[in-house]
Amino acid sequence: MTQHTLGEFEELVLLMVAAHHDEAYGVIILEGLEDKLKKKVNISAVHVALKRLTDKGFVKSRYGGITTDRGGRRKKYYTITALGKKMLDSQYSLRTSIYKQIPKLSFG
Repeated sequence: MTQHTLGEFEELVLLMVAAHHDEAYGVIILEGLEDKLKKKVNISAVHVALKRLTDKGFVKSRYGGITTDRGGRRKKYYTITALGKKMLDSQYSLRTSIYKQIPKLSFG
């Protein structure tokens, strides 16, 4: 079985997908990232990350209904898969265990 990796930006996108559950789509992910990161994010980077996450099996997508306010285009919604949630849990455990190794530091 192939061991999948998760890049930093992919992890952030995956976290946003999980946070928005069944209502995650490109623009809402973009806005959430920009709000949390306090910087501009390229929508193309979000879409590339979503494609990679889909290819790795961490998210799955579905299309919403056709709406007139979108000029007849449908939104593509993303949801995290069990494998994606397992990867996030693994990343959280790894980062937490490393963080706990940092000695108590004082800069005062």
